Amino acid sequence: MQTSSIILASSSPRRKELLSQAGVTFAIVVSGCDETPVPGESAQEMVERLAVVKAAVVADQHPNAYVIGADTTVCIHGEILGKPESFEEACSMLRKIQGRTHEVLGGIAIINRSLGLEKRWYHSTKVTMAPMNEEVIARYVRTGEPMDKAGSYAIQGLGLQFVDTVEGSYSNVVGLNISALMVELVALGAHQEQGA
Repeated sequence: MQTSSIILASSSPRRKELLSQAGVTFAIVVSGCDETPVPGESAQEMVERLAVVKAAVVADQHPNAYVIGADTTVCIHGEILGKPESFEEACSMLRKIQGRTHEVLGGIAIINRSLGLEKRWYHSTKVTMAPMNEEVIARYVRTGEPMDKAGSYAIQGLGLQFVDTVEGSYSNVVGLNISALMVELVALGAHQEQGA
């Protein structure tokens, strides 16, 4: 049985690596869509909407493929912490989450235009950070790692040293809940399980 083509609508090296580790053969087509938050929407609504928008743009160009869109953000006490745009903003975000528990919300969408398929959902993972003083925060931000990461840290990088506990999917924090995605892809017949 031939598997249908799968496209990841993301330029994220983390998502690419997670999907590759799961044994999926896929192409990458970046959507380049506007990721500006909509006023009044919740973090859950935002990650689901952006996952769909990213996948939809690519699905319009490749109607026979299963297109995967994904979006990740960090949220604490209802405040969305996206990617920092400056050294100071990165430090400010880390001050907010140090020593506290925050949520990492990951939206996923799968669209196949030829099948009339559009699935969307999100996952929440609770992450508790260890206390970090000003010197530690500044030293970490100077490494440059936080600058393209929601919430200003990378759990799969140097940021792991500041993570106390993870409640829920670890891969969701990295950028893609890979186990949940694989269940859907196999159920849709888009991917055959290895060794099956």
